Amino acid sequence: MAEGIQEVSDATFDAEVIQSDMPVLVDFWAPWCGPCKAIGPILETISKDFEGRLKIVKCNVDDNPSTPSNYGIRAIPTLILFKNGEKVEQIVGMVEKSKLEQTIKNNL
Repeated sequence: MAEGIQEVSDATFDAEVIQSDMPVLVDFWAPWCGPCKAIGPILETISKDFEGRLKIVKCNVDDNPSTPSNYGIRAIPTLILFKNGEKVEQIVGMVEKSKLEQTIKNNL
């Protein structure tokens, strides 16, 4: 995992995401999920490209069932962009880097 991407848990989600001063992109994923693995390198690149303007975190849905349940996660990968503690965008499934970048830029 890239330096800029950290793991969050049910216990740390509120502090790391909801209370964050900068927008946060949360990747809800699981280690057995092929598309989740495929989107990983894209997120690492975006983490570098938006350093200092966007925080990216990963939440393993197998280890942390409460948070995905709270946000109605039914499929993975699901990416949710939070700004000022509010959910502003949600993307389900594998997505192209350009679409993800545009979504982020539209909300920064």
